[in-house]
Parts: sequence; C-alpha cells; structure tokens
Amino acid sequence: MIKCVILDDELLAISYLKLLCEQIDNVEVVKAFNDPKVFLNEIDQIDCNVCILDIEMPGMTGLQVAELISDSKKIIFTTAYKEYAAEAFDLNVVDYVRKPIKKERLTQAFEKAQQLVSTSQKKDFIEWNTNIGKTVIFTEQIAYIKTSEIDSRDKDITLNDGTTIVLKNLNFKNLLEMLPSKDFAQVNKKEIIALSSIKVFSTNEIITTISADGESFLKLSIGEAYRNALTEHFRK
Repeated sequence: MIKCVILDDELLAISYLKLLCEQIDNVEVVKAFNDPKVFLNEIDQIDCNVCILDIEMPGMTGLQVAELISDSKKIIFTTAYKEYAAEAFDLNVVDYVRKPIKKERLTQAFEKAQQLVSTSQKKDFIEWNTNIGKTVIFTEQIAYIKTSEIDSRDKDITLNDGTTIVLKNLNFKNLLEMLPSKDFAQVNKKEIIALSSIKVFSTNEIITTISADGESFLKLSIGEAYRNALTEHFRK
C-alpha cells in the first residue's frame, strides 16, 4: 500500500493530484501541503512512504526539500519544466512526472515506488511487542506463524529451534508486509509458513519439517483462496 503526501504550492494542483490518486488502486493520500516549511515540520510525524513534490515553489524548491527527506521517503517529482530532470535524478528519486499529469503516467510512477517500498520494507528482521516485551526477531529464524488460539489478535511465531514467541495485536496483512515475500507464504486464514520449512507440497496440504506430536511432522491445510499464490512461489 502506498501512503503518499503531496506538496505543491498551488491548491488547484493539489486537488487534481488527489483526484488522480483516488482513481489508482492501493494508493492513499494521507495529507497535502502547500507550504514547504510546514511540510518539513510535520513530515517526520506522518505515516507515509512516498512524497509527491512539486519542484517550482516560492521560498524553497522541491529539490531542496527532497535533499532533506530522501533518506527516509521515496520521492516523485512533478513539474511543468523539463530542465530539472537531471538534478532530480541526481537525487535518486523514484520518478519525474511532467505536468499536465495524466493518470496513466502517475500510475507508472506509483508502480515504481511500490517496488522500492516493498524492497525497503522487507528487512531481515521484524520488531514488535511480544509476550516478552519489545523484541527483534530475525526472519531467517522463523519457521511458522499461526493465529493465537487464546486471542485471535495475537500471532504465535515458532522459530527454527522450536521456541514460540507471541506477537501482540498484529494482523496478517501488516505482518506479511514486514516479511520477505520470497521467503514466506500465507497458507490459509490462520497460518503462514516459511518456505524453507516446507517438506512436501501437494494441492491441498503441506507437510512441514516442524516436529509435531513426537515423531510426526506438522501438516497444514491449504485454503482455496491461497492455493494459486502459493503455487506461484514455487514457479519463481
């Protein structure tokens, strides 16, 4: 999901950008600004991953703003002037979109941003509140995740050594966004498996390498809604 903030000194341009963004799937405009200084004062407190910056603004250009935030946010520049293109790409921005902006062109920019956001989010660890306090868990140590039987808002993580840790109040959607997608797959509504923990994979069932009941191995039923996505993991 792209959560974006818009900065443009023209209110009409902001309204138009918002309208375009509303027509693009998986894009949410969190906030919009028409003053670069106000934007810089607030941006660190806003939950967003992409900023759409106009380049030509009085007092402070979008280029100057980008220099201050490009380490923490993905940047898409918008401008009516082509002469800024070289400077924009020197800042390693996602894209440079010329005005007047078309929906198709903005969609392309967001698709690039989504790829970069997904890559940056897939860290080799997750950090969350657990039954033992705030904890850092390295994803390579995770074997299996399931919805807690005690409280469905919580998730039980089984590590490779058999240790179980309870993630407090975390849904599968947000959890999957934290995990490297190439290494994990949701099997059904209540279970996620590390691909490295799969021993046998059939149409309806997974046999894992995780011990269960002494000599047997944990078996997982594959939900119909997740079967195709799971199959695709093994075709990559």
